[in-house]
Amino acid sequence: MRRTTTALMQSALSAFHYSGLAALLAPFARGKGVIFTLHSVRPEPPQPFEPNRILTVTPAFLEVAIETVRQAGYDIVSLDEAARRMKSGTAERSFACFTFDDGYRDNRDYAYPVFKRHGLPFAIYVPTAYADGEGELWWLVLEAAIRKANGVRVSLGGKEHTLPAASVDEKYRAFERIYWSLRSGPEAMLRATVHQIAEDAGYDSSTLCRDLIMDWDEIRALAADPLVTIGAHTRRHFAVARLPEDEARAEIAESASRIERELGRPCRHFSFPYGDATSAGPRDFAIARTLGLETAVTTHKHVLRADSPMTGLPRISLNGDFQKPRYVSALMTGVPFALRDVAQAALARVRGRGAPQSTDAPATGATRPDAASI
Repeated sequence: MRRTTTALMQSALSAFHYSGLAALLAPFARGKGVIFTLHSVRPEPPQPFEPNRILTVTPAFLEVAIETVRQAGYDIVSLDEAARRMKSGTAERSFACFTFDDGYRDNRDYAYPVFKRHGLPFAIYVPTAYADGEGELWWLVLEAAIRKANGVRVSLGGKEHTLPAASVDEKYRAFERIYWSLRSGPEAMLRATVHQIAEDAGYDSSTLCRDLIMDWDEIRALAADPLVTIGAHTRRHFAVARLPEDEARAEIAESASRIERELGRPCRHFSFPYGDATSAGPRDFAIARTLGLETAVTTHKHVLRADSPMTGLPRISLNGDFQKPRYVSALMTGVPFALRDVAQAALARVRGRGAPQSTDAPATGATRPDAASI
């Protein structure tokens, strides 16, 4: 299912690009600009079992993406400049922002040199517990544990399961079943379950965060370059929509204030962890707005439009399964999302006339974690 879904999406984006449909409709769909979501940048080839590799692009592809954006006539701008243009009532050139979630050290080692060479700005959103070395990168822990195991015993939905995990295909099936089942539940249960799976597999994750994520000294050194914007990403990388309002507010407010203290400058930008509709919604956009944040981004896939909420902005994922310039070109036109919106509106009208609704359809995006979901 995972490979089939990815192949279908790749084929559709290629068709949009090579048919000329994306270019033809772009003037009507591209909006004001686009914010790209990325996570890791590393040159190593993927391992046979590496479901989270979708969160990684190569430095070579990052170069290609930058060139593709420039050739399309977009300005590559900082988040501050993007906010200014979003609020401006005057016509300006389309723009693009490159943003990275979580604060991986490879952002400094591989992404920063690319942007520095081109003299271009970019942003990194940091969960403050991660910079302290105390974060739980549970999706990577789950992957590492399943890589070591031949089978996984796990409680899902109140039932005990033993999932085979000897072959690569079995490992992928086990990962996807566990990942999506846990993502729909409470964060505390998610993390406790993954911790138990890792313990059963004999995988020690105690140094993983410190191994992969920049500490405060590294973040300060990187932030000294005016090309780099550091934004907040909560304290513990929790889905704030599932938290009580006071706790959600604390996750957002305290992460922003901590970054301000560490860097000695205002923190004006925020990224919602996971960022899908089940992880951040109107209540949370309002919290970010009342806290005085200039922008807050989600992972809702769309271009930026005049009516995009400043504290609930959409982004487009640049991820490991779509490292071709034609995919970038097709996505940034906004045409795939405009057509999706038309299809969804038509379906809603049909359902509004009393057509029966299927209860068997899988949840949106339930085939795999992508770079816009973590």
